[in-house]
Amino acid sequence: MHINFPLVLVIAVAVSGFLALLDLVLLAPRRRRAIASYEAQVDVADPQTIERLEKEPLLVEYGKSFFPVLAVVLVLRSFLVEPFQIPSGSMKPTLDVGDFILVNKFAYGIRLPVIDTKIIPVGEPQRGDVMVFRYPNDPTINYIKRVVGLPGDHIRYAGKQLYINGQKIEHELIEVIPDDEVPDGHPLQAVAKAEIFQEQLGAVSHLIRQKQLSQTPRPNEWVVPEGHYFMMGDNRDNSNDSRYWQSTEMPRELWGMVPDNYIVGKAFAVWMHWPEPKLSNLPSFSSVALIH
Repeated sequence: MHINFPLVLVIAVAVSGFLALLDLVLLAPRRRRAIASYEAQVDVADPQTIERLEKEPLLVEYGKSFFPVLAVVLVLRSFLVEPFQIPSGSMKPTLDVGDFILVNKFAYGIRLPVIDTKIIPVGEPQRGDVMVFRYPNDPTINYIKRVVGLPGDHIRYAGKQLYINGQKIEHELIEVIPDDEVPDGHPLQAVAKAEIFQEQLGAVSHLIRQKQLSQTPRPNEWVVPEGHYFMMGDNRDNSNDSRYWQSTEMPRELWGMVPDNYIVGKAFAVWMHWPEPKLSNLPSFSSVALIH
């Protein structure tokens, strides 16, 4: 069962805030009046009685205690920075499984929590940005990919080569490494290799990964509609991205496209790496770095 954490957080802030306000406006004055009435009726006030009259209801006490903490978390998470964990290898070699990243929530505009409506425009996604967004085919799932196509772009992918608006996106071979994604015991495990390339997307220079022995996907082309973005993983032969997303519930021209209101934020840093299984591995901070 998927838990909508932003909604839960908003409800928790609203409830705890209501309890704190209720105490401020109604319950606290009532307690003060009760204490004043008691002190007027006795010569010497009993400390235990005063303490009992001053005591806040348990729910109010919890509400007042949790409200400032929850409110700060809500503001930080909704408008400033939100942490995420990388669950798959689709962004290798840029990001690895077990990386914990930070996402800038205001880079692409200030949005209301839960409904994700942009209320203050700040900036727009740029080609080459690493972006977290809600998966168009299942908005309850967050994905992370690189922005390849901007609104109005013509994208072509053929023979493992990317073209944007008719221009070939050049990439330079950096190194050849063993393909660690080949399952143990596979007959090709010993000879399978992966190639690491340097690619230039707009102003961003970054690494991509391609398998030497993978099947070449059939050529395909897309036109990015207004208000949408075309996303690809840096692990080009092992990434579920805009090249493959289809849904009978949306028009064909929107297949693979990420709408603006599904954007979560811009990934900008790796702050920790903690590989699985976590019970037998310790977190590492050696990979702390900015994301390019």
